[in-house]
Order: sequence, then C-alpha cells, then structure tokens
Amino acid sequence: MEQDRLCIYKSVKLEKPKLLVGFEGWMDSGEVSTGTVKYLVETLGAERIAEIMPEGFYIENFPGTMDFAAMFRPFTKIEKGLVKKLEWPKNVFYCDAGNNLIFFIGKEPNFGWKEFSQCIFKACTQFGVEEIYFVGSVSGLVPHTREPLYFCSVSDEHFRQVFEKYGMRFSDYEGPAGIVTYLTADAPRYGVNMVSLVATVPAYVQGNNPICIESVVRRISTLLGVHIDTKQLRNISEEFEKRLSEVVDGQPELAGHIRKMEENYDNEIFDDQMGDLKQWLVKKGIRLD
Repeated sequence: MEQDRLCIYKSVKLEKPKLLVGFEGWMDSGEVSTGTVKYLVETLGAERIAEIMPEGFYIENFPGTMDFAAMFRPFTKIEKGLVKKLEWPKNVFYCDAGNNLIFFIGKEPNFGWKEFSQCIFKACTQFGVEEIYFVGSVSGLVPHTREPLYFCSVSDEHFRQVFEKYGMRFSDYEGPAGIVTYLTADAPRYGVNMVSLVATVPAYVQGNNPICIESVVRRISTLLGVHIDTKQLRNISEEFEKRLSEVVDGQPELAGHIRKMEENYDNEIFDDQMGDLKQWLVKKGIRLD
C-alpha cells in the first residue's frame, strides 16, 4: 500500500502549493520533461522532502539480448573490483517554500499504476496540494528554429476554462495511455485539479534538447507565477542551436525538410503529414512518438 511506499522525510507548511511533475519515460523526448523540472529544482535550490520507494513498480530484468535487457536493469558502478554504486529508479519530491512550490521527478512505473498514483495523491494531501502541473514532450514534425508546439489536457471542465485564457491548444488523442493520463483522470477523486502540458519537439534532434527545455522552463514559470533566471540555460541553448545548425547545413536533404517545416509552422499548418520527412527519419532509425 502507499503507506509503505511513500516516505515523508520532512514536514513543510505551505499555502496550497502547486506541484510540478516530470517523468522519465513515455513523454520525455529530448529529456524535456525531466530536464525542465531538474533545472527548476537546481535553480531554486529546492530540498528533498519525500520519496516513493521503487520496489514493485519496475521491471528489473527482461529476456533478450544484453543490449535490450540493459534498458531494464539497475545501474551499477564498479571500481577496482569494488561495487561503488547501485542505482534504482528514483521518485523524489522537492520543496521550494519561498515560491510555495513542490516538484516531483520520477520514472514512469511499469507496474502498480494505482498504488503509484495513490502515493502521489497522498503526498498532495500531506502537503496541501490542490493543483498538479505535468510538463512533457513528444517527438514531432516541428523545426528546431521555432518554439515547440504545446498541447494540453486537463482533469475537469473548470480547469480547461482556466487554460483557455492562456491560449492553449487542447489535445485530441486516441491510443495508448501513460501514467500521466491515469493521474489526470483520477485527480478529481482526490479534490485535485491537474493539467498536462506537452511540448512537441523536433524528432530529428536526439538526446537532451536544451533549446526546448529552455522554452518549457519559460512557459511553465509563467504558469506557476515564479521568476526564473534562464541566462545560463539560454547560453547553453544558443550554443546547442549553433552546433545543430552547422550539422543541418551539412545535410542538404534534411535542411530542405526543415525549410518546409518552417514554412508550415509560420503558416500554422500543423497537421501536415510530411511523408518524405517521415521516410527520411525512418531511414535514420528515428521514429515519431
């Protein structure tokens, strides 16, 4: 039960704080979900206050080749024959009392969604949270030279009206669900409002994407009503974009696809399938989420 798996390390007195959630897994393309929350935690100096224990929530081994099985096993570090580190998935709550915020960085569970969700909502009850904000990211046909496209889903009609005022696009989706959708659907039972804000990021940019992380940090900071110094992140983002543009310039076919995406973006043509680009991505071993 959640009583055994949720460990509260420190009691904090806050006034209806907002909870910002980032998950490694389903919606973390470009590491934008976890990268955004980690940046805020580090920049604001938030302290660890609680944790969900990982036992029973994750696949620890899976039959297959060593490379495939390695995706599920815990990480270890051995130096000169001595085991120095053995890391299990972490699911940690942090608190920034000065800004009345709580953060959660975790890994989407493979098992026990109900129990995992109960842990999160128990923490909400413990700390007085009435609003949860999730930031996520999926790969799509958007150029790196433009802001990510944002879509959101909410837990109830009232919260949808709130985010309409921000000019948000609302998701239309039918298909496999993740833990975030489970949380959003379950939130009203606990008297909590929840919004899922998902950025569509360039599919052709693999790994950590500081350009998109910076964009999401700016957007979510506004929604949370907190001032964040993004100067350092902006410098990293500009340097990354410079190097990326140099790579693109050396691949005329990709550069052509990006110009087409820029044209569609500027003309607000966001449903273009761009079959040629999809085929190019497949050839490069890149799939769209």
